[in-house]
Amino acid sequence: MINKILDKESPNLVVFNGDLITGENTFFENSTEYVDQIVGPLVARNLLWASTFGNHDWDYNISGAAILEHEKKWKNSLTGSNGKFDDVRLGVSNYRLEVYDHECGNLTSCVPVLLLYFFDSRGGFRYQEKDAAGNKVGQPNWVSEEVVNWFNKASVQWESVKHPIPSLGFVHIPPYVSSALQTAGVDPNQQPGINDDLPLAPQAQGWCSDGKNDGSCSYGGQDTPFMEAISQTPGFMALFSGHDHGDTWCYKWDKRLPDIDITPRNNVTLCFGQHSGYGGYGNWERGSRQVKVTKKGLAKYEVETWIRLESGNVVGHVTLNSTYGQDHYPKTNNTMTGCPTCEYVQVHHG
Repeated sequence: MINKILDKESPNLVVFNGDLITGENTFFENSTEYVDQIVGPLVARNLLWASTFGNHDWDYNISGAAILEHEKKWKNSLTGSNGKFDDVRLGVSNYRLEVYDHECGNLTSCVPVLLLYFFDSRGGFRYQEKDAAGNKVGQPNWVSEEVVNWFNKASVQWESVKHPIPSLGFVHIPPYVSSALQTAGVDPNQQPGINDDLPLAPQAQGWCSDGKNDGSCSYGGQDTPFMEAISQTPGFMALFSGHDHGDTWCYKWDKRLPDIDITPRNNVTLCFGQHSGYGGYGNWERGSRQVKVTKKGLAKYEVETWIRLESGNVVGHVTLNSTYGQDHYPKTNNTMTGCPTCEYVQVHHG
């Protein structure tokens, strides 16, 4: 699937946005070796990549930290870990990449033209830990408040710049606001994409506000600091998530929503990718979200994005700009495939 996408697209950077490996089905001895298969097509093309880690990357026999260590054997990997976080319980794929104009001769004297933020939403289970009863220990499934504090400070590093630096974010599990936007209604012409995971599964799902995850609560609200940060940071244009295989739309958060006591300032857009792997649930056609940035577009805080499917077709090509959410786009056909050799079947909803 990765080879088919790369044969059609020419990216400068590939992002693996979590759930690289189905960790609950791997052995302790060789679980991270699957990374070599995942990145093989990129290494062959000498492409750069960066990763976030998802809930299936954290389990008894595997951890995001172990995957990161394995990734670092390849010089093409830009996946990082903020050294300020010494506790692996805060997640590891919390870092920033700075993109500079190619004409910049000295990075120390230049200001980035784009910032890319990567967040670890954790989830899954703690590595090599069991409770007194011999059960795996669940791990919080939201971006920790310590990471949010780092992001809030990092986003104002270049205060001398007259305009906010455009930025994009990547996180595996979507914040709760994505669920609220979905409840408000996804218009197939204004927010094109499939909307089959209804309701979607947000951060802090299954946790109580007091930190318990015994199945007695549906949502604990622990991702509120993260939602506040992404909605208040000047220049923060869009956040891309995975996790929900049956959702592929983009939705602009430009107003207060029920059950969320936050007034967004920057009209950030929340986007999903396309399920890429042949593991996990669902038979939606595999593919990959593409994001195109240009200097002209960044000057207006605009990016283009679309989904390239394994069949080669392109769906959901939109421009995330000031009128996104009002502009009219073609609906996305909901195509399915049961296996790599099966024929594609189009399912039309509505």
